Amino acid sequence: MTELHQLLARCLEAHREWILVTADGRSFSLRNSEIEIESQKDRLLLGFPGDSGFRTWRVTEIETRRAELFLSLSRNFETESTRVRLVPRVSFSELQTSVELARLERANRVAATLRENVPRAKLVRVDLNRENGRVAQILFDQFTTRRAAISDISGTLSPEFLLSAACFWIAKLARRKRNPVTTIVILAEQRVARQLEKLHALLRAEWKRRISLVEIGDEERFKELALVEADDLWAGKIPDVRIPAIVEPSETAMRLTELAPDEIDRVFSRQGETIRFQGLAFARVRRLLGVERCWFGIERVRRPLTEDNIAELATLIDEFREFRTHRSPNRRHVLYDTAPEAWLEAILRRNIHLLDANLVLSPLYHQFRAERDKIDLLALRKDGRLVIIELKVEPDREMIFQTVDYWRKIERIRRSGKLQEARLFGDLKIADAPTICYLVAPTLAFHRDFDFSASLVTREIEIHRFNLAEDWRRKLRVLERRRVT
Repeated sequence: MTELHQLLARCLEAHREWILVTADGRSFSLRNSEIEIESQKDRLLLGFPGDSGFRTWRVTEIETRRAELFLSLSRNFETESTRVRLVPRVSFSELQTSVELARLERANRVAATLRENVPRAKLVRVDLNRENGRVAQILFDQFTTRRAAISDISGTLSPEFLLSAACFWIAKLARRKRNPVTTIVILAEQRVARQLEKLHALLRAEWKRRISLVEIGDEERFKELALVEADDLWAGKIPDVRIPAIVEPSETAMRLTELAPDEIDRVFSRQGETIRFQGLAFARVRRLLGVERCWFGIERVRRPLTEDNIAELATLIDEFREFRTHRSPNRRHVLYDTAPEAWLEAILRRNIHLLDANLVLSPLYHQFRAERDKIDLLALRKDGRLVIIELKVEPDREMIFQTVDYWRKIERIRRSGKLQEARLFGDLKIADAPTICYLVAPTLAFHRDFDFSASLVTREIEIHRFNLAEDWRRKLRVLERRRVT
């Protein structure tokens, strides 16, 4: 066995699975048992399966970079040559262990920062949340009191998720017979911490007292934040409400809508019109230099609509009629399964009275933008009160806190008078009264902890829960409506 043979054998045996990348960019997954190496006189031969079956090549050069192998190969008396790359394929269990160790290391660094900045703090336990390994859970003693802290150690979690996780964990810890814990600290980076301040201001008084916020960051930054009061939320510059410049439907949009008037709708934005089949966008219409242009497709790459491909659009509409309906023969089909909340929103947009006979929708928007967020539906009740309608079709524990944040953003604009100035509802007057929240979902799509989450929120926010029948695609029916805050 040559020295080159030994080197290659050791490298291949170090990992059970490999990804082989060819010179033209194609890749194959191979087990090390599928890769054959053999020495013949002064030649090292390498064999592996590919598109053209099993082939054997002569290895002319080996280069190692960390755990990766770069091989120069030739065959047929060196009339064919290529270069391939072998990359170790990490198993899921190995990857999971590696990620968990990295997160634990990060959690321990956060805990060390807490210990160094909190007087007389003594760490008791540092762990990862069992349900979500991206949350660090820390127990520590301060003087004679046991306290808790949590932190996002992945940098990916929303403020709503963190606040929800903190509330559920501290509620659980408070029920312990031995060493119950009643207060918790949320450690967050600056951007998330500032958003948490605003959510924290809208909790009930007893929960405000139990939760404190700390801003952490690079260079062991540790800053305990003063609690924001609800009255402080309305200060600061209010963004202008911009409405679409064009509110009349284009001829192109009208022709597309006529293809299936009961299923297709069009919604306006500042960039033009979006055409949707049961809520699923499939075409965009824009006016460019006074000329209407249309692009269609449900993938990221959309094509301009021309006379040459109009038949393809007709085929797409036929597929919608077959699969994006409650009668679909395949409920796993991408056209049935994609954007279910948009489907529910489209049903309500066509007839909001199915939800509440006292509502009037804004004629301009399907999803109203409040700062950077999109609100599913914004309506006006006949008594002039604004209504935020948040839709879900799958259980979401953060639904309450997401809605609370939308409420805060809409209330800032409403209290400034800019919503009325924008004439979002035409000549209808918006009442000088707090916005109402409607949370709408099929009965089984409400998270089992919904009522507990609702009990955390200040009573100043009026929230109503609407339970829909599970067959809402066939016929939308409200089975129950009740006020939860």
